[in-house]
Order: sequence, then structure tokens, then C-alpha cells
Amino acid sequence: MATMESLIVTVNRIQRACTVLGDHGGDSALPTLWEALPSVVVVGGQSSGKSSVLESIVGRDFLPRGSGIVTRRPLVLQLHKTEQGVQEYGEFLHLPKKKFTDFAMVRKEIQDETDRVTGKSKQISPVPIHLSIYSPNVVNLTLIDLPGLTKVAVEGQPESIVNDIESMVRSYVEKPNCIILAITPANQDIATSDAMKLSREVDPTGERTFGVLTKLDLMDKGTNAVDVLEGRAYPLQHPWVGIVNRSQADINKNVDMIAARRREREFFATSPDYGHLASKMGSEYLAKLLSKHLESVIRARLPGITSLINKSIDELEAELSHLGRPVAVDAGAQLYTILELCRAFDRIFKEHLDGGRPGGDRIYGVFDHQLPAALRKLPFDRHLSLQNIRKVVSEADGYQPHLIAPEQGYRRLIDGALNYFRGPAEASVDAVHFLLKELVRRSIAETQELKRFPTLQAEIAGAANEALERFREDSKKTTLRLVDMESSYLTVDFFRKLPQEVEKSGNPTSLSADRYAEGHFRRIGSNVSSYVGMVSDTLRNTIPKAVVYCQVREAKQSLLDHFYTQVGKKEGKQLAQLLDEDPALMERRQQCAKRLELYKSARDEIDSVSWAR
Repeated sequence: MATMESLIVTVNRIQRACTVLGDHGGDSALPTLWEALPSVVVVGGQSSGKSSVLESIVGRDFLPRGSGIVTRRPLVLQLHKTEQGVQEYGEFLHLPKKKFTDFAMVRKEIQDETDRVTGKSKQISPVPIHLSIYSPNVVNLTLIDLPGLTKVAVEGQPESIVNDIESMVRSYVEKPNCIILAITPANQDIATSDAMKLSREVDPTGERTFGVLTKLDLMDKGTNAVDVLEGRAYPLQHPWVGIVNRSQADINKNVDMIAARRREREFFATSPDYGHLASKMGSEYLAKLLSKHLESVIRARLPGITSLINKSIDELEAELSHLGRPVAVDAGAQLYTILELCRAFDRIFKEHLDGGRPGGDRIYGVFDHQLPAALRKLPFDRHLSLQNIRKVVSEADGYQPHLIAPEQGYRRLIDGALNYFRGPAEASVDAVHFLLKELVRRSIAETQELKRFPTLQAEIAGAANEALERFREDSKKTTLRLVDMESSYLTVDFFRKLPQEVEKSGNPTSLSADRYAEGHFRRIGSNVSSYVGMVSDTLRNTIPKAVVYCQVREAKQSLLDHFYTQVGKKEGKQLAQLLDEDPALMERRQQCAKRLELYKSARDEIDSVSWAR
């Protein structure tokens, strides 16, 4: 059967491991393992005797003392019971492997570590100090000491200190797995107890609250706290425990805890008021009571804790899978990894082009909207105005006017008009180039495997963009050649119709006489406009073909070909540089791996003590 100690030792060990890994808060949607594990939080007003209670439970003087706010940071205190004869020592999380056997030095380190964060002022900080104490004179227990509740800010403190302390204390005691140890001095009216007021608010049923009365020996003569301790004056679900702290004179005389515990037992055993409760009073009884209750809470929470651990393991394994395995060290494996990452990027890039992912449709938009719109906006009206036609035709005739049809005039007008097509052709190439670059950027961002390797990301982006530049130059040359081909060889059949129209008119003299009339130039403009329109229709179809062939098709087939060649020539050190991971991701993977190891170890330990019951 699993003992009480084995369960609490397991939880203590898991809590400490969680603390080492920083697993006491984070970005997970699940509550952390630390929050799921029960712990005892000590709450009380200033000078209520909190420190004395803790020292009595531990059996050592180790807490700073003084007036005002002495505890200015949470102290997470883990007690580990050792075998008899083993030397007692303390160990701080921020000073791992350094054992403090002198508890006066433990007190000094708590004070110094507090000052390191808050300064030598009376400020407070929510950053906890973690201390483990190993001793044969303690029970296995985790206690959290918090700054004492106060009602008034003293000199050197901001006015907000009262609310700041209460908010800090609430952040601990509101958690459903928190056991509240509410400390109240017996020489104070229980109705005004800050600790009981707060615990009643966060735990109205009293299910999580243990009431502790301190300073019973300091009550006025003729008065006692029997009604409270027997649960009549202020009933709780758990029994009240009375404590007799060491007096200031005892502290000044360095009366040790063994003697103090003996005096406490004698006080209750010989007291006429409390003698009948003596077996259930004192710091030793309180420690055992808390340890026993903690064990029962842990047992009750085991199914939920196990479920949380299993969910967290699934979450961490999924994240590790997403982050990927550590990079191999040999050159062959590194080259294989690089090529696999390139193929992953290339696959996503092709999905964008082929329609599996958005973006490729915008290339079609260039051909279906942008190019036709650009063709319609070409300034043919100005080029084929009567004034410009007359000027071009007259200059083409030279000193001898044309006889029938001004062929040189036609050619010059057509050449000038077709030259306008170069602009939309180049614009289509550039527009597609811009969209391909954007798809490269998006594809790199969407290749999850590449997120680990910023250097390789940059190299792939650079290689892809260099390839796109080459494809753009080829595409631009090809599309401009299409325009130049239209200029270099006119469609003959179209112009053969013009002399036939002259013959049909049956009056060449009339036409010759009309060659400088407005109607003559209008016919020339109309003929040229018709021819240019025919060429425009042709280029509207052939420019997209050229662009797709030279840019889109090449991007799909050979975007990284040159990069593959260059990578194949690299040596091991250069390959390793390409796979130089983002330090933040490396750190994240290490943290996930450590947390996964912790959670699996925690599951195994909890399973072992659960099955042993």
C-alpha cells in the first residue's frame, strides 16, 4: 500500500521539477501541473505569528524577523523528511547544489534574495523564492508563505501596497487546489481577522481552510479561546489548532525549537483551559494534520491530475512533432534534410499556383483584367488622328507623292501603333513576376518545417527570387519579340484588299485627286485601326502564353534547380550553417523535451503510488 509520505514526496518532487522548468504558468490552454498539485498557503495579517508557525513546523529559526512587512516575496517552502541522523540543510532553487547547514545563513539568503528583487525598501514582489529543507524533524509538506495582510501603508511604501498584497494573496488562495492555513492571533477579536475574512470570501464553505490560533499564552487573564478552538464561535469544516509561539525573550536567548516544542506541549498539557484539547494542539500536531489532509486531497485529485498530465503529454508531443527533431550532424543527413525542406517548400509553392492554396488565381487576373484594360487604354486615337496621319503619310511620300496607296505611310503608322504594345507586354511580365515573388514569400512562411531554420529560409528565398528574375528577363524578351514580330511582317492578306477596293471604285483619277482630302486620311486611319485591332486581339492571347511558358511554367519546374546544384557542392560546415536553427526555437524544443520528460516521469511516479494503494 502506498504510504502517505510516498504520495506527498512524489508531489513535492514533481512540484520542484515544475519550478526548475518554469512550469508554473505559460501559454498553454491547460492549467499547469504546478497549479493542479495541492499545496498549503499560509495567510495572516502582519505580526499574526505566521513566521513563528512556520519555524515551529520546520523546527528551525530560518525566517527574517523585524517590524512592519518582513515577508516581501512569496516563499515556497518544501519540507523533505530524511532519515534520522542525516544532517539538516536548506537548498535554494536560485543556488542549486549549494547546501546551507547554518540556518542563520538561510535567513540571510532569504533577506538578500528579497533585496535583490525589491531593493532595500519596503516594496513587495510576486516573484517567489523557492527553498527546500531536508530534515528528519519535519513532515513531507509544501508550504507557501505570503506577505502579511495590512490595512495601512507605512513610510516608504506606495499607497497601493494594501491592495497589492491582497491581490497577491488572492492569486494563490483562489485556486481550487490551495489549502488555506489562516493564522489569527488569539489576543485579537476573531471577527476582525484579515485571514479569516479573506478565506471566507474565497472558500465560503470552509472546505479548504484550516484555522490556527497563535499567541494563546498572551491572552488577558481570565479569558480563553476555547469557544473558537472547539468550533463554536467560528465553525470550520476542519478543527482549529492552537499554537504557542516562542516569546521575544526566547528568540533573543536563542532558545532552540526542540525546547520550544517541549514548552508548547507542557503549556497545553498543564493548562486548565486547554488541557482537554492538548492532544490536538501545538505545531507538531498541526504539521501532521496538514500532511495527512494534504495526502487525502492528493488522493482525491489523482484522477484529475493524471488526466491533466496525459493531456499535457499529448500537447507537448504534438508541439515537438511540429518543432521537428534536432538536426543531424553528418553532412549526408544534413544535405538530405535541406533537400527535404526545399521539396516541402516547393510543394506548397505549386499548390498556390495550381489552386490548392490561394494566390495563383491572381495571375489569371493579370491576363483576364489587367492586360485587356491596358490594351484598351493605349493612345491609338491620338496616334491615328487626322493631323498625325496627314503628317506621317506626307513625310513618308518624300518629294514624290504616292500614286495609289501610301504604303510607306501605312507602314510607319502601323509601326508606331504596334510600338505601344510593348508597354502592356512588359507590364504583364512585371505583374506576374511580382505575384510569383509574393507566392514565394507566402510559401516560405507557410512551410512549417522551415520555421526552424532562418538561414535556410533566407537562402531559399534568395535563390527563388534570383530564378524568378531570370525567368522575367526571358519572358520580357519573348513577349517583346512577339510585338516586334508583328511589326516586322505585316499580314499580307489584310492589305491586298485595299487595291481591290480601288479597282471596284472604277475611278482611280478621282482617288488620286482625293489623296490629300480628309476622306482619304480617314480611310487610311480606319484601315490602320482595323489592322491594329486585329494585332491587339492576337497579342491578347499570345502574351499570356509567353508569360506562362517563360515564368509560371519555369517556376513550377525549375525554381530551385540552380540552388540544388549549389547546395550539392557545399561541405559539411557550410551545410551546418544553412541548418543553423532559430535560437528561440531550439530553446523551445529543449524546454518542451524537458517538460515532456517531467510529465512522463510524473505520470510514472503517480501511477506507481496509485497502484501500490
